[in-house]
Amino acid sequence: MLDPEVIAQLADELAEADRTKSVIPRITARFPDATIEDSYAIQGVWRDTMLASGRRLVGRKIGLTSKAMQQATGISEPDYGVMFDDTVYDTGAVIEYDRFSNVRIEVELAFVLNRPLEGPHCTLFDVLRATEYVTPALEVLNSHIELEGRTIVDTISDNAAYGAMVIGGIPMRPDQIDLRWVAAMLYRNEQIEETGVAAGVLNHPATGVAWLANKFHQHGARLEAGEIILAGSFTRPMWVQRGDSVLCDYGKMGTLTCRFA
Repeated sequence: MLDPEVIAQLADELAEADRTKSVIPRITARFPDATIEDSYAIQGVWRDTMLASGRRLVGRKIGLTSKAMQQATGISEPDYGVMFDDTVYDTGAVIEYDRFSNVRIEVELAFVLNRPLEGPHCTLFDVLRATEYVTPALEVLNSHIELEGRTIVDTISDNAAYGAMVIGGIPMRPDQIDLRWVAAMLYRNEQIEETGVAAGVLNHPATGVAWLANKFHQHGARLEAGEIILAGSFTRPMWVQRGDSVLCDYGKMGTLTCRFA
């Protein structure tokens, strides 16, 4: 594993890149022996720094859970990051484009928990029982590490490329709808750019939440009641520019909109 001093230095670099909206060289290019454990250690130092500054954790994001996303990034296993209170937007929001780097949009479902979830044997059915409701969500990707040639180590270190979330639509209990068949059409400036079905996320979006609970158990942690869990994208990421309007139609689960200014 990397020395603690190196881990702290890389976490500082990523925090500074977030402040300056810049991009740093790939960690794996500089430290080719860095492991996934190193990357979560870097993310953890960065997370603790953010919490110490007064930000409040409201949930977790899961990434790279669908074939579409794995093929788009060249990364073949899921990852996760943290979400803070100042990164959650309601549908219809005008979002500051300059707040992010390498801005892209993903189509997801968000699970809001009403009881804790804990591994090591958490199942899809445990997730459904622990979920108060599921709601449409858009994730805004925000990458502070150069994209070309990056690996899962780079992505995890960078808080799994999480920037923000837009939430809204029509929340539903898991027993009100077959979550596998939730479909979405993603528009940019009135043109359809991406479509997808939620079963693309590990055959059922709740499977990703179970994966996360079991992964957390390895770190001696659990998912808590009240947390929002972004279950992973079932479309490829869509690039956006300043001035773009975004609309995502989830059918029975309603629509989400935002604009980047």
